[in-house]
Parts: sequence; structure tokens; C-alpha cells
Amino acid sequence: MKKLVLSSIIILIGITFIGRLSYLQIFRFSRDQVLEDPAVQPVYDYPERGYIYDRNGELLVANQPAYDVMVIPREVTALDTLEFCSLLGITRDHFTNRLKKARAYSPRLPSVLVPQLSKEDYARLQEKMRKYKGFYIEKRSLRDYKISAGANVLGYISEVNEWDLKNNPYYELGELTGRTGIEKQYEAVLRGQKGVKYIQKDRFNRVIGPYKNGSWDTLARPGTDLHITLEKELQEYGERLMVGKRGGIVAIEPSSGEILAMISGPTYEPSLLVGRQRSFNYSKLHNDTISKPTWDRSILAEPSPGSPFKTLQALAALQEGVISPETTFRCYNGFYVGRTKRGCHCGGGLRNMNSGIYRSCNAYFAGTFRKFYDNYETTDQAQDVWEGHMRSFGLGGYLGYDLPTGRPGRIPGKEYYDRVYGDGRWASTYIISNSIGQGEVAATPIQLANMTAAIANRGYYYTPHFFKKDGGNEIQDQRYIERKYTTIDPEHFEPVIQGMADVYQKGTAKWLQVPGVEIAGKTGTVENYTRIEGVRTQLTDHSLFVAFAPVHNPKIALAVYIENGYYGARYAGHIASLMIEKYLKGEISRKDLEKRMLEKTLDHEYAKPYSGQEFKINEYVW
Repeated sequence: MKKLVLSSIIILIGITFIGRLSYLQIFRFSRDQVLEDPAVQPVYDYPERGYIYDRNGELLVANQPAYDVMVIPREVTALDTLEFCSLLGITRDHFTNRLKKARAYSPRLPSVLVPQLSKEDYARLQEKMRKYKGFYIEKRSLRDYKISAGANVLGYISEVNEWDLKNNPYYELGELTGRTGIEKQYEAVLRGQKGVKYIQKDRFNRVIGPYKNGSWDTLARPGTDLHITLEKELQEYGERLMVGKRGGIVAIEPSSGEILAMISGPTYEPSLLVGRQRSFNYSKLHNDTISKPTWDRSILAEPSPGSPFKTLQALAALQEGVISPETTFRCYNGFYVGRTKRGCHCGGGLRNMNSGIYRSCNAYFAGTFRKFYDNYETTDQAQDVWEGHMRSFGLGGYLGYDLPTGRPGRIPGKEYYDRVYGDGRWASTYIISNSIGQGEVAATPIQLANMTAAIANRGYYYTPHFFKKDGGNEIQDQRYIERKYTTIDPEHFEPVIQGMADVYQKGTAKWLQVPGVEIAGKTGTVENYTRIEGVRTQLTDHSLFVAFAPVHNPKIALAVYIENGYYGARYAGHIASLMIEKYLKGEISRKDLEKRMLEKTLDHEYAKPYSGQEFKINEYVW
């Protein structure tokens, strides 16, 4: 009886094991399980990454061959480490650390030991690789930049890290992924699909042949080419104008929301982040905490918007019926808040909306701001309405453009001021600086360019974007093809636009006209404060300018922001007019101005103590 029970138990266990193994082999066996089989080695075939073209079909980014030295840790035998490291151009410590990391990842799966060898290094090393068991060379493609500009837009690729491996099962150790910019945003489009071959080995680790006769092998699928909205010549020209200056330029096509140029200064050549020197170059750029070349000011800097913000105050007041274009306010070379006088540089006198805009009269817009708030029973009500109008132009939040980073700017609501002053204990006079684009408001250059595009379109905008088409597929994303309407009725834009056009004809930018092009714009001089050893100190003003052209059929809207650039028309205004002429006419007629802007730098300003800190600890003017 005991023998029968024991035999039954053994048979039952055997049937269970056979059944489980059959189930796993027949029904549940997957490619992931193949990778766990020590007798099967995967060999990956990496596809070419998709090319990137500009809006006119100009090639921006292609590929170049590179070679990775791969290692399978369990197959490594005794070797002359010093000789091998000398061939690879690495230290012994580096070799040891990479091998240890590869072994921790997987003893039997290949890992990258040394990435991105040049063709010359590959040719020198190839003949000698047979001496080193467990190591082999795998061909890879790296980016080949056909443009020396646009690093902040195009981005770069680099080796995947532990976070990437943990969160995306597609990647294996040593593979490359888009890290910033377009390369990151459209990684899934550009990278393609890698292929894999499964190689069967015997117990002596000798290759037998393809696993399952190659039935599980897959072919690599090349990445899809991407066409973006950037205009190569305009981007390059803008970056030349920004040499020796800090700030940002963003140019948008109002009729589509397509971004024509996005410039951050200072910047760097994208080719610096390619190849074996990428890590060294990136560290050098990233650790430059003074000029911050890797910090994209076009979408991350949040200065006060200054006088361009006055146009929105006029539009909101017209919409709410608290003023008309003929409403006047008297300027006494400034305006009073209680007994305190705030200055103005318009020359004083009686101002209506038109002269208030083209002369940039602070008193006019302070008066308009007060009338707006006096139109409501409580400041809370007024603030809600005001905030709604400002946010409808894309201010105070993320615009939704197709880059993986950015900043929201600031449009304060009633909750903000309730925390500062107490509920019901503040009035329009407390926040009067908002009327002239100072105070607590803040906006990124791309937000200001988008705001200008909305004015150019007389009340709507498209979400700014870079995507134009991939392969043969035109843009499909509804975010980028649907109009976003502001809260302002179309009829209210004409008097404001006329004032902006008169800025060029008889106002603060009258000497910046482009021959044959009618432009509407607005200068901005942004006060710049910081604290130095506890003392609130004023630094050199920022220069800011927004414009669109032509006035009646806008092709370009842009914002230019120059840190420590003095008044609005001095640097930002000149650069804006050159960018407009370059885009609309293809060449510059005012060669003397172009020469001056290309050669003039603000290095003397940035050399001053604390001059680089305004974007970190800026205090907004009250």
C-alpha cells in the first residue's frame, strides 16, 4: 500500500511538471522568455534614425556611422587589460566599472562597453578584436548635423539611463534615445523599430544556427523622416544676431501657429553633443552657470512683459466697455498712486488710446486699469474678469507646444493677492504696476510671440508647434489645427493695431522702419531688480519688443527679449526689424544696422557683478 501511494505521488508530480512545461513551451513561451534561455543569444539590428528637415525641405539632421564596442560578460576570458584599454582609449578604472555595470545588467546579454567609436578608431581596432573573447563591434548611427544652429530646438540623443530602462521596455542597456528638443518629443517617430536575430548555441557556447530556423527573427524598420516648421536661414540669422547677448527670440506664422524660429542666446553648436566627447562637452556647457548655454531662454525665461502688455490692457478695457478709443487721460510725466509719483517718458499731455500706445504712456494705461477695476463692485470680481482676458491670450499657463520643457509665466488671480494682502484688503492701486507689464505678471518669449500672433489675427491663435509632417503624413493633431479664440471681440483690435502701427510711423520705434513693409509693434523697457547683500538694487533694464508684419496680411509675429539690453528699441527693436526683413524680403537693405547688431555685444553688461542673477531672484516692480 505504501509503495502504491509513493508511486502515485511521484507520477502525479511528474505529470504536473510535464503539464506545466508543456503549457509554458506551447502556450506561454514568449520572446521575453527566450532572453532568459542561456542557450539563445539575441543580436540586435539597429535602424537608421529618421532625418529632420526644415519647412522648405532643407536637411537639418542626418546620420553618420559609428561603432560600439560590445561585451557579453560571461564570455569574457583572461586578457591583457592594459593593452585593451590602450586600444580603446579608456582608463582601467573605466573599463572595470563598465564591465561591472554590464555584468549587473545581465551576464549573458550584450551591453555597450565603449560607445561611438569613430571610423578611424574602428579600422584600427577591428583587426585585433579576435584576441579578446566576449567583445565584439556593433555598427550604430549617430546624428550628423547639417546646421550649426537650432541646438535648443533639435535637441540631442544620448545613452539610456536606469530610469529609461525601468520605464520603457523597448530599450536595452547602451542604446540611444532622444534626450531634449525635437529628438525627445518625437523619439517614437524618429527611432524606428530595431530588428533582432536569435542565435542558438550549444553547451560549449558554440553557435549552432538561428533559433527556431529564424522564425522569430524580425527586421529593423528605419525611423520616419520628420519635417518641422523651422526656417533654417531665419534660425541661423537670429543666432548670429544674438552672439554676445543673452535672451530669446521666437517667431511664429500667425495663420498657422508654425514656429519659424526659436532662438536662445547664448547657445552652442549641436555637433558638440555627438560622439565620444559628448559627455565632456555637455558637462562643460551645463556647468557654465554664468551664461547658461543649455538653458533655453526662449521658453524658460520669465521676465516681466513690460509695455507690450499694455496692448492687452487696452483690449480688455474696450471689451468691458469702460473706455473707448477716444477716452483720454492726462499724463503729468507720470501718474500718482496716493502721494507717490510713478514716472513716464512719453513727454506728458493729454493721451487717447492711439497716442497712449505709440508713445507708450504709463499714465494712460494706469488710468485705464483703474477704470477697469472701478467698473466692478469688488476687486475680486474685477480680478476674475481681468485674469480671464489675459489668460485667453495664452499667458499664465503652458501653451501646449511640442517641446518637452517650458515655463508657465504668471498671471496672478485674486487668490494670489488674498495671500499677500488678505481677503478684501487690496485694491487696484496695490497692483497698478500690472497695467504697464511690471508688477507680478511674467511671460516667456514664446508666450509674448503667441500673444502678438493673436493680436495679428484679430482675436485667435493656433497653438505654436514645430511638427509639419512625418513621412507623407500632414499634421493631424487637433491641438495644432484648431483656432483658440480670445475673449475679445474682433472689432476691438483695429484701434489697438493702429496704435501699434503708429509705433513705427511716429512713436517709439519710428527709426526702425523696414522699407516697403508695414509693421505693427510695441517697445518694452523692463525694469530689472535684484537683492545685493539684502539691498534692493536696480540693474540695467531688459530690452523687449513684439511685432507682426505685414499689418493687414500678417506673415510673421515675433517677440525679442534681450537681458540687460537697455530700452526696448535699442537692441530688441533693431533685432526684430532685421528678423522681419530677413524673413519677408530674404535680404537686408540696411547693411549698417545689420553690421552694428552683428558686431555689438553686451559682454560689458554681463561682466558686471550680479548681472546674471536677475532671472533667478528677480523682484517685480510694485
